[in-house]
Amino acid sequence: MNKTILIIGAGGFIGGFIAREALNRGYNTYVGVRESTSRRYLKEPALKFVVFDYDNPESVAETLRASVPESGRWDYIIWNLGATKCANFSDFNKINFQYLRDFVEVLIRENAVPERFLFMSSLSAVGPADEQNYAPITSHTIPNPNTRYGLSKIKAETYLETKPELPWIIFRPTGVYGPHEKDYLMMIKSIDSHFDFGVGYRKQMLTFIYVDDLVNAMFDALAAGVLRKKYIISEDRAYSQKEFRDIVSKRLGGKWVVPVKLPMWAVYAASVVAEKWGLIRLKPSTLNRDKFKIMKQRNWNCDVSDAKRDFGFNPQFPLERGIDITVEEYLKSKKK
Repeated sequence: MNKTILIIGAGGFIGGFIAREALNRGYNTYVGVRESTSRRYLKEPALKFVVFDYDNPESVAETLRASVPESGRWDYIIWNLGATKCANFSDFNKINFQYLRDFVEVLIRENAVPERFLFMSSLSAVGPADEQNYAPITSHTIPNPNTRYGLSKIKAETYLETKPELPWIIFRPTGVYGPHEKDYLMMIKSIDSHFDFGVGYRKQMLTFIYVDDLVNAMFDALAAGVLRKKYIISEDRAYSQKEFRDIVSKRLGGKWVVPVKLPMWAVYAASVVAEKWGLIRLKPSTLNRDKFKIMKQRNWNCDVSDAKRDFGFNPQFPLERGIDITVEEYLKSKKK
């Protein structure tokens, strides 16, 4: 029989790619969504929808009992649910930690623990790295997150570590990009408009992972049977902002671009104002104090040797190739 998989948080940018790849690999695929979740990227008729109310643990338990496969459990669960920006910072704790904790408690109570449980964390769970020698972040780097987002992720990771009955795997991806992703799309649009805005004057090294490389790594790790390990997922090289700008500009037809460096104090002031305005509108702002700390971080260089050794991680989309596809989709959308 085909393996069964439940993808929690399937409605977003990454979730749609996970669901598609699960079907491509022959999995009997269930997608966990909210009632209000957009299904724009979940059009395949073979998908089985499971609608959860994550705010109500008892409702989660009822839904799980009604939806679980005949075996009584899914073979694999990928937890991709999470918030990267919130109008109210307390929502980071609720969405990124409490929902996970409550769901895992239901799995254990209902005797529905899967063969593997892959949790999508973030490189922000580690926090700022070496900004003197720019040594890469490794799986052994001691976490010191300095954002509410990063704190909520490390809290969730720590909770999983207290559950020996749960066969978890933790992924800490760097910045994920690809078609439909919004934050890097803003940078592409800015470069398309001839401006590239940077923060601070010190050298900054950036890392990226194309969405297909991240998703393939998930399934490779599940199939390899790795257990209770944490992995950084990134292309195995870093880029300067100029290199990123030049790659995007080239793909846009060689557009001239004016690099604009903004002082830290000005970006921080703008972050505070944007955050307050978001609170007034009850909508999360892309620019906020958490985001400022992420932009301020100078060293995002990564060591992915553990993932290469344990499940053959080998990114197939260097930044130039991934940007080609991403920009092509962006240009198509401009014509609509």
